[in-house]
Amino acid sequence: MIEKLVLLRRVELLYLNSRLLGKLMWEQLQLSFETVEALLALSSIFSLPRFSDTGFTINGVQYEGSVLCVGSLVLSWSPKKLSEITADSLSVLQLLRPAPEIFVLGCGRFTVPIDPELMRFIRSNGMKLEAIDSRNAASTFNILNEEGRMVAAALLPYRVQE
Repeated sequence: MIEKLVLLRRVELLYLNSRLLGKLMWEQLQLSFETVEALLALSSIFSLPRFSDTGFTINGVQYEGSVLCVGSLVLSWSPKKLSEITADSLSVLQLLRPAPEIFVLGCGRFTVPIDPELMRFIRSNGMKLEAIDSRNAASTFNILNEEGRMVAAALLPYRVQE
């Protein structure tokens, strides 16, 4: 019974983190032990990424250009360079509940200074900003995501032209 409760808690964190169901009421869910194990197996599949100069490969899917990641959700993302990242390009983050506590920005091959206005926007939405190169940003995202933290990441490919 204790093992089942531990698995249910891990599934709850998976759902909360991936924003699939938002806040769950476990009394209303009738999950079998096998279903819980299957959901946990699926959650372990997601990891970021393999790199190329122009994009990423995540779970065998190739993404050309930038990606935006929240929990286990990966979206192709339009900004091609750091100067194109604006409050508008990140507006989807304002819709998430609960909001990510940390926003990891992968700047490409090198860490570069972030526009103060962009920093204000991120902080005004209650997120802490971690701006680093994309390889380390992916690792940071993976670690925080696996810990069950509310985290989002935006990754620019390595061949970013500023």
